[in-house]
Amino acid sequence: MSFNDIFKSSFLENVTAVSIPDMALSLVLSFCLGLFVYFVYKKTYAGVMFSKAFGGSLLAMTMITTMVILAVTSNVVLSLGMVGALSIVRFRTAIKEPMDIAFLFWAIAGGIVLAAGMIPLAVVGSVIIGIIMIVFCNRKSSQKPYIAVISCENSDAEHKVAEYLNSHTDKSVVKSKSARKDGIELSCEVTLKDNNTDFITELSAMEGVSSAVLVSYNGDYMG
Repeated sequence: MSFNDIFKSSFLENVTAVSIPDMALSLVLSFCLGLFVYFVYKKTYAGVMFSKAFGGSLLAMTMITTMVILAVTSNVVLSLGMVGALSIVRFRTAIKEPMDIAFLFWAIAGGIVLAAGMIPLAVVGSVIIGIIMIVFCNRKSSQKPYIAVISCENSDAEHKVAEYLNSHTDKSVVKSKSARKDGIELSCEVTLKDNNTDFITELSAMEGVSSAVLVSYNGDYMG
């Protein structure tokens, strides 16, 4: 075997499998698409604390997927090896927000479609998805729900609290009730009248009520 035979392999042939203009165009478009996904995610985020790291990972995910698909489409043998290599990858990070899964899949799908050369589908589809996300995921309810946690000394005070909440709020629903020897604790979902929170102060001063706490609530978290 000569010296030239050693370097005569498909590795050197794959150097020019994807042209420089194709690489540059695909990565630039994937960057723009990932940036759009990031801004839509930031606009529609409704969690407790916005994570810039996750937003940046959406941008990186789009570009990385584009790079991988470019390599796969240039070589059939490489595509089979890539499937085997990626099948052993396991991600252990828990997804806290359900919508985060949609954004991850959006970033990956956008990178795949771009690398496949379907640029109009990637651009138009992403714009439509972004508009839908902003319209439906960023809607705010006109009546914001709250959770009222009231500690009562006895059942008589509990009945007074229930009557008071029904008359001073638009809606009052008992979510949980804890009974102990020293009292009763109620957790009620309430909707305020004119966003007035003064009733909780009056409620805490009521006879038989040890404490009254009001916290905001959106169905997913309290804070």
